[in-house]
Amino acid sequence: MTNIQSSAVVAETEGPLVPPEPGAATKARPAWRSLNFGPRLWVSAGLILLITLLAFVGPLFYPYAPDQKVGSLYDSPSAEHILGTENFGYDTLAVLMSSTRNSLINGLLAGTLAVFIGVTIGILAGYVGGWLEELLMGFTNIVLAIPSIVILILISISLQSTDIPFLKGIVGLALVIGITSWPWTARAVRAQASSVGTREHIDVAKLSGARTPGILLFDVLPYLASYVVMAWVLQLASAILAESTLSMLGLGPSGTNSLGMQLHWALAFQAVATGAWWAFLPPTIVLTLISFGLLYLQSSLDEVFNPRLRRGKKKNLAAAAARRAENARKLAEQNEREEVTA
Repeated sequence: MTNIQSSAVVAETEGPLVPPEPGAATKARPAWRSLNFGPRLWVSAGLILLITLLAFVGPLFYPYAPDQKVGSLYDSPSAEHILGTENFGYDTLAVLMSSTRNSLINGLLAGTLAVFIGVTIGILAGYVGGWLEELLMGFTNIVLAIPSIVILILISISLQSTDIPFLKGIVGLALVIGITSWPWTARAVRAQASSVGTREHIDVAKLSGARTPGILLFDVLPYLASYVVMAWVLQLASAILAESTLSMLGLGPSGTNSLGMQLHWALAFQAVATGAWWAFLPPTIVLTLISFGLLYLQSSLDEVFNPRLRRGKKKNLAAAAARRAENARKLAEQNEREEVTA
């Protein structure tokens, strides 16, 4: 049986080919449709969007400012003040929105800085190799061996006594967190870059005369983009939790609202003992939702970027195998009929 006959049988089993109507334009499927966005991605993205609106849009419409004294110590929630007042007599919801905004800004700054440092060191070590890899990975291992919480506490204390104003605020704390949380990203990127550096398109780029910076930027980094995005999301969550930990210990930025500082003042003024739940429960819930949303987003992005983890993959594979088996059966029947007629 010739290849033309085999192709005809396969085409017949798949159905007749209908030519497009005259003048009808064929529309290609958008590339983003193949990413298979699952429900977990939309849930996590919606949760993060709601928190972002609370932090950045809510203060524009709320009548009270976070530094406006509207009551006394731990006034109960009322129609005028939905979450009552906190220890300084400020409206708790106004402080909560300001604290959420500052915590998100801290996470963005610290997470972005940590990913930038980690990706830069990891991609250089993985691609260049040799003595540079030994040097960079040796430095990374040294940083990993030092307890990060100790470094965070020491640098945070020193920043509070500096004369530079912006280092005393949320920016200074973000810098501290960013420069102490990059090593695990560097190690993971280094392993990925080592694998990408042995592929054929890298050899083609070298033969075409491309320089090392161009190869790293245009030939190696795009293959690591999915991992970098997921690492960035994890660094955001880690930075927000680190800031909350330091602030609860009283080592956060002085005079700046944050979720950790809210919890610090709630503990200092005995909100738990007096039953003033509106002082400590809202920041705890928001902090939990932020961490849950970011971690849920990271796991859903893993499904998007990794075809093996996509939902429905087993079902699609089973359907494809069934189609192939049906085509093979019909092809075998066609061969038997041809042998009988011959």
